[in-house]
Amino acid sequence: MKINTKLLHGYPVIDPETGASSIPKYQTSTFHQKDVFNHTGYSYSRFANPTVDAAEKCIAALENAEYGLAFSSGMAAINSVLFMLSNGDHLVLGKNIYGGTFQTVNDFLVRFGVECTFVDESNVQEWEEAIQPNTKMFYLESPSNPLLTITDLKEVATIAKKHNILTASDNTFMTPLSQHPLELGIDIVIHSATKFINGHSDVVAGLVVTNNEDLHTQLKMHQKALGGTLGAEDAWLMLRGVKTMGLRMEKSIANAQQIAEHLLTKPQVKNVYYPGLSTHKDHDVHVKQASDGGAVLSFELETEEQVAHLFEQCRVPIVAVSLGGVESILSYPWLMSHACMPEEERLNMGVTPTLIRLSCGIEDIEDLLSDLENSIK
Repeated sequence: MKINTKLLHGYPVIDPETGASSIPKYQTSTFHQKDVFNHTGYSYSRFANPTVDAAEKCIAALENAEYGLAFSSGMAAINSVLFMLSNGDHLVLGKNIYGGTFQTVNDFLVRFGVECTFVDESNVQEWEEAIQPNTKMFYLESPSNPLLTITDLKEVATIAKKHNILTASDNTFMTPLSQHPLELGIDIVIHSATKFINGHSDVVAGLVVTNNEDLHTQLKMHQKALGGTLGAEDAWLMLRGVKTMGLRMEKSIANAQQIAEHLLTKPQVKNVYYPGLSTHKDHDVHVKQASDGGAVLSFELETEEQVAHLFEQCRVPIVAVSLGGVESILSYPWLMSHACMPEEERLNMGVTPTLIRLSCGIEDIEDLLSDLENSIK
């Protein structure tokens, strides 16, 4: 089954009770028990809900996974994975990490007694050199947010397996249409479904998949006990949005490739970060593990004045936190996605006051290029 067919037919999409062409919103907190002594169905929506179940089966199908779990946000999904670590454990993760993940590591895991080491995620050797006797998890993100750095997922997963270390990878940027970390040896894959999977900037949701039953059981317990279960309304909206994901991504990725190539020609642009460019330092690694460059790019201007001018003049993209909508979204990592990080940490990872991130939508490329041309001076 090819992807656009799979997005419409590869998981529960028809209500088994009525034949409705859309799984209903089971907007309920609790369920009547016909036989209190022999529970065989649903009991409470924090534990399980038919609409949420369909969303979980959807992401499992898209990632070719045995198990899927849906959470109330991308951060809820990330935290459900990171909270598998215990006092005395050691975590290794890339230094170019999403700001929310960085905050969980430094404000919670460290306080809970988990040791953490940040490495250059593009250097496979650094992952192995960081291993300690108590290392329990590698946490990866490829491409990274917002600098689009690349980690060789297969090589790092091989190292982890050799040392009996769990691997978890955030696949939000590439989506399950372009990259399959489980097939590269990763144990757990995470998505912020807020982004491309839903695709309409009207849902906050997170997803986790795995092929390991024991990991699924533990993560399911985290979902229930920590209270981060996805609600029925957002699950239904996600199921609606994902149906057009293949068509949306095809256009957004094509736009990103053309814009990245155009930005390379602009003398005011110091750097363009997009793994679909042959000039990206890890382009060869990326194309080995992904089918395209994705729909997100970042670029760096020369001055903060140019940054201010761009945000003032751009008319087509919205300016906002988040990414992955049908509309293009410009964001300013320095004051948005990575604002929770100390200034020194932001600068060390390359998040500067002149860095801009662009999530490409499905607008006509001529309008996007014209808008950028008028805004970059």
